[in-house]
Amino acid sequence: MNYTLNQLRIFFKICETQSVTRAAEELHLTQPAVSIQLKNFQDQFDIPLTEVVGRKIFITDFGKEIAETAKNILEQVSAIDYKTHAYKGQLIGKLKISIVSTGKYIMPYFLSDFINLNPGVELQMDVTNKEKVVSSIENNEVDFSLVSIIPEKLNVDKIDLLPNKLYLMGGSTEKLNNKSSVKDLFKSESFIYREKGSGTRQMMERFLSKNNISTLKKLELTSNEAVKQALIAGLGYSLVPLIGVRNEILNNELYIIPNKNLPLVTTWSLVWVKGKKHSPVAKAFLNFLNEEKENIIKEKFNWYNSYL
Repeated sequence: MNYTLNQLRIFFKICETQSVTRAAEELHLTQPAVSIQLKNFQDQFDIPLTEVVGRKIFITDFGKEIAETAKNILEQVSAIDYKTHAYKGQLIGKLKISIVSTGKYIMPYFLSDFINLNPGVELQMDVTNKEKVVSSIENNEVDFSLVSIIPEKLNVDKIDLLPNKLYLMGGSTEKLNNKSSVKDLFKSESFIYREKGSGTRQMMERFLSKNNISTLKKLELTSNEAVKQALIAGLGYSLVPLIGVRNEILNNELYIIPNKNLPLVTTWSLVWVKGKKHSPVAKAFLNFLNEEKENIIKEKFNWYNSYL
């Protein structure tokens, strides 16, 4: 047999994701390249490793045993790499982080200097919805998760990074000028919601309920980017995280609608399961944040903190 570490890595990722497409995405390879490597790997065995039923791939019992062996080999290779770099005083390993969609405007700034200072660190950051982020914490699949509302049922430790400020915004203030209040505005104008389950949606609903505001028309969109474009196009008004609309405000494409009860404020926090045994990379990142967090906020988010 003449299989390679690359083939072992690809086969293990296929087994892990149960999908050639997802394996290709996570390995940053094309689907045809992954399929070719899978075929080349399977051709070296007389017993099938996978079965395709319909359009879904299944791992055979023999394939599962090979996948477990592949996992052990890859871990040993990783250990060799780690020991080699550690001997030379270099940090090496993976840093796995899951973040909710709005977190993409925040997390990269807290990661940039750390990754640049430690070229041996491989970053895996999954930008996804709140449900999957919570699941990744529950199942201990990542080192850290970035959330703006900490899940109530989870026992976690955290480090706070930045306030999360939501303002009422629209693409124009013209319609508001003809209304006496925000309540009057929503008697005739659409309110744009995020999808159910998102942290932003939770805060929206609390605000409307607390202030006894009813909305005549309701639009539901599944990302902050979609909400932003809908506001600019004049489809309605919404509560929007300030962190993601800096350029649109500066370019006068979006306007903050004044309201004495706003902004709504929570906190962007990096969380992990309480009692988690951190890897050397994760420990180093926590130390970095504790030392550099205030400098990063001052340098990168000064504009943000100027909004009350």
